[in-house]
Amino acid sequence: MKLFRRCQRILILVLLCVSVFAPVVFVSQRLKNLTPNWRNESIEDLSNIKYRTDSVKLSVEQESNEGLKEPRKVLYEDTDLLSAVNYTLKKDHVDKESGNVGDATDMLERTTNGTKYESNEGDKKLQQRQVSSMSRGKKQLNKQDQNVHSQSRKVIDERIRRKKDARPNHAVQHDQNAHSKLQKVTKKINEMKDQVIRAKAYLSSAPPSSKSSLVKELKLQIKEVERAIGGATKDSDLSRSALQRMRKMESSLSKARRTYPDCSSMSKKLRAMTQNAEEQIQSQKKQVSFLFSLASSTTPKGLHCLSMQLTAEYFALAPKDRQFPNQQKLHDPKLYHYAVFSDNVLACTVVVNSTVSAALKPEKIVFHVVTDALNFPAISMWFLLNPPGKATIQVQSIDGFEWLSTKYNTRLRQNSSDPRYSSELNHLRFYLPDIFPALNKIVLFDHDVVVQKDLSRLWSVDMKGKVNGAVETCRESETSFLRMDTFINFSDPFVAKRFDANACTWAFGMNLFDLQEWRRKDLTTLYDKYLKSGYKRPLWVAGSLPLGWITFYNQTVALDRRWHILGLGYNSGMVRADIDRAAVIHYDGIMKPWLDIAIARYKDYWRKYVNYDDSYLQRCNIHA
Repeated sequence: MKLFRRCQRILILVLLCVSVFAPVVFVSQRLKNLTPNWRNESIEDLSNIKYRTDSVKLSVEQESNEGLKEPRKVLYEDTDLLSAVNYTLKKDHVDKESGNVGDATDMLERTTNGTKYESNEGDKKLQQRQVSSMSRGKKQLNKQDQNVHSQSRKVIDERIRRKKDARPNHAVQHDQNAHSKLQKVTKKINEMKDQVIRAKAYLSSAPPSSKSSLVKELKLQIKEVERAIGGATKDSDLSRSALQRMRKMESSLSKARRTYPDCSSMSKKLRAMTQNAEEQIQSQKKQVSFLFSLASSTTPKGLHCLSMQLTAEYFALAPKDRQFPNQQKLHDPKLYHYAVFSDNVLACTVVVNSTVSAALKPEKIVFHVVTDALNFPAISMWFLLNPPGKATIQVQSIDGFEWLSTKYNTRLRQNSSDPRYSSELNHLRFYLPDIFPALNKIVLFDHDVVVQKDLSRLWSVDMKGKVNGAVETCRESETSFLRMDTFINFSDPFVAKRFDANACTWAFGMNLFDLQEWRRKDLTTLYDKYLKSGYKRPLWVAGSLPLGWITFYNQTVALDRRWHILGLGYNSGMVRADIDRAAVIHYDGIMKPWLDIAIARYKDYWRKYVNYDDSYLQRCNIHA
């Protein structure tokens, strides 16, 4: 009996070690989906890991980085060893359905659900056994365990309470129901994964040169159980032999428990495994961040092929066949003029097609597409072959603006490893009055937007004497939230005395500009002044957004948020009703809809405006 009680205390300490390792197991299991051995996970699931930073949300750094949670010490029952670390790999699916489920709350709820501590008859017996055995044994160990348990329970309860108080009751109930259902359909799979973890921990306790039958047995059982799990995502996917292998593994683990009873050695091994897993996680995060950055800044092979095919066709045309119809409408200020600056054929196509498709009076729309000299033939050829219905279109090359070289000094380009931030196309938006001297108003689109509703009412918005109409991004409760000091250096006196760090920010993507007010206030000259100042010393990060904030400081009127919704290029948890209600949806971020890394659930909003049956797209292997 004494030996049994002593073993019982040892098991309690072992399980404390397991609780330390459990959060890392969950994170490392999630990271397995980032390797080539994907388990039916889409890129949307990958994005739910949210590798985003707080510094630059509108560029490569928009994937937020969620660090490892502090290990939680939780007391488990002996009989709960198989299901204590009951984390599910399909958390992303639950998050997508609930829409408002936080990672921290899910982790805490998994921990509390993984322990059968609350109001359970078996727990009362466990506590009684612990009290009786500890009182006759080492009092110091009893006191330490109780303190650890009490503190961990208080922390967990408090965090759960705060999280649930901050969320609507129906969301909490929905999340609990979804989590409960998910636990039921993956119970056996999670138990088998737990068995593998325990077996590896016992193997690490064996001498390096050990060739005992137990070591061989454990290695064999690990392979068998892993093979049985395979790519299964729910218990029904498991074969009949999987349960037999599970029972054999449990038998082997029972032998290992009797062979390796040294708790202190096991604790050291588990902590070493935890540290090793954390290092692997950090390495994987860095690799994923780099690969996402690389993918977002690289032109897909299909798009490159499309541009080459269209360019060849364009130069095969006679000069008279390269002209677009209805060019007399280009300077009519009574029409609705839209502009997009881009070097991407498909992106321009979607912006134009979606705008014209949603318009009630497409004959009043005039689209101005501006690109670089390299892509001018391809984009021109595309719209010659695929005219935008009743709307009028103009394609211009930036090389045709002879006055630009005298105004925009290429030597003052911002220092950036990403050429998108310092390109002339990116900064061309600050010269709109010079590009369109005959126009009074214009709407400027980024090339990663989709128009879903008629925009004719946008032209009647009261600008209140301001120059720029934009959707604000200064609500802390939203993922699009940005502060002025996110991109601007307010420690510099030049900045601090001119601008307020708490001023409301706004977004590019869809902006209504009053060109008459712009010319009257000469804001282009102001932009040039700030550009030169930023070249001399680091006043803001590279890109047009911080320069836009200071150029149009106190010159921006807030548009209704339903005009323009952000986040489809980085936030996988957006509410579908909000997306459907928006007039313009914006794929800001690195996961553009034409890339393989795009968030899967948002791709259809963009795809439906691309004719994938087109012969050029088929020839270049571009498919939906």
